[in-house]
Amino acid sequence: MVTTVVLPLAIAFIMFTIGLGLTLDDFRRVVRFPKGISIGLVNLILISPLLAFGIAELFGLDPLMAVGLVLLGASPGGTLANMLTHLAKGETALSVTMTAISSITAVVTIPLFFSLANEYFGAGGSLAISEMWSVVLRTFLITVVPLSVGMFVRSRAPGWVDRTKDGISKGAVVVFVLVVIGAVASEWDLITDNIARVAAAAIALNVVAMTFSFSVSKVARLSDRQATAIALELGVHNGTVAIAVAAIISDVSPTIGDELLIPAAVYSLFQFITGGTFAWFMSKRNTASAEAAASDPA
Repeated sequence: MVTTVVLPLAIAFIMFTIGLGLTLDDFRRVVRFPKGISIGLVNLILISPLLAFGIAELFGLDPLMAVGLVLLGASPGGTLANMLTHLAKGETALSVTMTAISSITAVVTIPLFFSLANEYFGAGGSLAISEMWSVVLRTFLITVVPLSVGMFVRSRAPGWVDRTKDGISKGAVVVFVLVVIGAVASEWDLITDNIARVAAAAIALNVVAMTFSFSVSKVARLSDRQATAIALELGVHNGTVAIAVAAIISDVSPTIGDELLIPAAVYSLFQFITGGTFAWFMSKRNTASAEAAASDPA
C-alpha cells in the first residue's frame, strides 16, 4: 500500500512543487550557459548509472540488488538536492534545472538502464514490451505530468506561487522524509535482512558519485557554487522515485521481487548524512562566492 499507492502520490506532489519553482527560462538557460548544465547532466544521466554498474560489480552484489543499485543510479535528483544546494550556498538555479531535465529524461533512462542491468547481471527477472511501456507510462505520470502542472500553475498565478512556494517546498521535503521512512518501515524486515549486503555499496556509490562529479566540475573550471550543485545532484538522488519505480516493476512483473527496492531504501537513509555534511562544509566555502554573485550587477 505504501510503495504502490502512497509513494507515487507523494512523488507527484514533490514533482509538482519542483514545477512551481520553474519557468521556461530555466530551460533556456541550458542554451545560454551550456557548460555547467552539460557537465551536470552528463554526470547525472550517464556517469551516475555507470558508476552504479561498476560498484555493484566491485562489491559482488546479488543480481537483483545490483539491478536495484543501477536503478537508483539512473534516478534523477530531487527536492532535497535543491534544498541542500540552497543551504550550501551553491547555484540553486543549476540544481533545479538539472532536477527538472533529469526528471523528464528519467522516463527513458530508468527503463533503459534497468533493462541493461537486468541483462548484464542476469537477475532472472524480465519485462515484456507491454510491461515496459507500463513502467514508462507510470513513471511519466508521477514525474513529468505533475512537474508540468506545477509550471503551468506558476505561469498562471505567479503571485500566489511566490507567496507560498517556500512553504510548499519545505512541505515537500517533509513529505519526502516521511515517505522514505514509511517505505522503509513497510519493508523493514526485508531491508534489515539484507542491509549488510548492500549498505557498503550504497555508501560507496554516494561518496564516489559526489567526489567524482565535484572533481570533474573543478577540472572543467566551474565555480565552487556550480560544482556544489552538481555534486549534490549526484549524491542526493530522488530515492522516492527509485523506490516507486522498483515497486512498479515488481508489481507489473511477478518474476521480479521486492528486493529490487532495497538499494534505494538503504541509500536514502545514508544520503541525508553524507549530503548534509557536504552541504555544511561547502556552505562556508561558498559564502564569499554567493555574496560576490549577489553584488554583481550583471
